[in-house]
Amino acid sequence: MDQGNSNGDFLKQLFHRAALFDKPEALKGVRILEVCSVVLGPAACDYLAEFGAEVIKFEGPKGDQMRFVTPYAWFWKGMSPGLEIENHNKYWMGMHVGNPRARELFLELVKKSDVVVDNLTPGRMAKWGLDYATLREVNPKIIQLHVSGYGSWGPWTGRTSYDAVAQSMGALAPITGFEDRGPIKSGVWIADWVTGLMCAVAILSALNYRERSGEGQFIDYLQVENVIRMLDWTWLYADRTGEDRKRSGNRDLAICPSDLFRCVDGWVALAAFSEEEFLGLCRAMDRMDLHGKYAEPLTRLPDGNARELLDAIAAWARNRRVEEVEALGCGHGFGASRVLEAKDVYHGEHFRERGAIQEYDDPLYGTMAQQCYPPVMSGTPGRLKWSCRPLGFDNRYVLKKILGLPEEEVKRLLDEGVVFQWNPSVPSQCPPPGWDGKRGVKLA
Repeated sequence: MDQGNSNGDFLKQLFHRAALFDKPEALKGVRILEVCSVVLGPAACDYLAEFGAEVIKFEGPKGDQMRFVTPYAWFWKGMSPGLEIENHNKYWMGMHVGNPRARELFLELVKKSDVVVDNLTPGRMAKWGLDYATLREVNPKIIQLHVSGYGSWGPWTGRTSYDAVAQSMGALAPITGFEDRGPIKSGVWIADWVTGLMCAVAILSALNYRERSGEGQFIDYLQVENVIRMLDWTWLYADRTGEDRKRSGNRDLAICPSDLFRCVDGWVALAAFSEEEFLGLCRAMDRMDLHGKYAEPLTRLPDGNARELLDAIAAWARNRRVEEVEALGCGHGFGASRVLEAKDVYHGEHFRERGAIQEYDDPLYGTMAQQCYPPVMSGTPGRLKWSCRPLGFDNRYVLKKILGLPEEEVKRLLDEGVVFQWNPSVPSQCPPPGWDGKRGVKLA
């Protein structure tokens, strides 16, 4: 048997999705208190929750702002897609931690937790008496991460930041788009998602350090600084040449050819930088004259040479079907792939088989299929266990199971408004229509 195929079969069995929920979770036993809304903080906690961390999410009376952020004002069973995607596997508390009695309960939870995450306006937690110095007194090993647009100090501290603002202030938008047009922001909240991912990395780093030293710490994370870090060679180029990076559309200024090309029936992404890959492309095009001129990768990068080469490839691709170009790429060893739509990826056999798209039964919303976070881990894989939940859905679980409060005390806290549940007049806070009052409830 071919050794490559044999190894692939071995790995496929190692990652068999049928055994997903029989395997342990990498972050089981790590408890995180999330005082966050919108995307930045919730996304960071979502990454960790999918790998087993117990995340308790706190919402004020209006709930997370993302309960009302949804494309074209479209809701599904009362759920906002904007809320759902960064809030899996969490426990939901309706409790404003700025309330004096709620603050006491929150500090009791801090004693039993590992991490506190907030993405509020800098200084808001301190105003409520929940600054890092206070949290550390309660639990010397606590790790607190605060993420905001511009950080806890500096001339811009406190300014409002959204993804589009961060892409602009971090210099991503000005280098995105075509040379004859203005700046363009990414079609997804890339500044939010990548910053959330790096927040999760920071938390894991702090947990690892605490494991070795016994010490917690405060992490101050900036959305805009994270965008700056994403911009590969841009900063060194600007620093050394004194010139700004120019917008170049789909063309890669450091790899040529690497671009998107129109075919008869769609678009194809094509790349062939190494000498071997470029030789294969020239053979596929029957343009060995181009190989004679540009065999060395660096000879293709000067602007005039790159434009000539890309124009030749565009003219060649324009008369071919996407499937033909893909087949030539596989046969000749250069990169070529159709530009997939979201529905193609969602229903794609490759991604379903690998578990990048996981189908699961949510106790409130029924069967769902959604993207999971890489990496794919053989021993402790991430997984989706449930989707977002109604406001205050897990109050009793947190208060009784984790804090050990009696039912009478829980009822009193509800009566006094210290903790609360969804407002029936706000559908995006509520369980889906037809909920039986039992499904999904833990420790009712």
